[in-house]
Amino acid sequence: MSLTLEQVHRIAHLARIEVSASEALSTQGHLNGIFQLIEQMQAVDTTGVEPMAHAQDLAQRLRDDVVSESDRRAAFLAVAPETEAGLYLVPKVIE
Repeated sequence: MSLTLEQVHRIAHLARIEVSASEALSTQGHLNGIFQLIEQMQAVDTTGVEPMAHAQDLAQRLRDDVVSESDRRAAFLAVAPETEAGLYLVPKVIE
């Protein structure tokens, strides 16, 4: 697939980008190069190749999930202006 100069101007118009004739010609070359690369990649036979989520087989190091702070819920609720059943009461914003 390759783009014509008219298609490059149309894309630029849709993107609301002003391009001069020389910029459009340069952009056409760049975009056609990208399309050629995509065609080369699609030509490769990938039958039996499992899709990968990442280029390297890495495992994320995770820390142990342990409680690091004490329960201070009662202390926080004690300084709140209004609470009910362990919840903060706030003014109604939308009616």
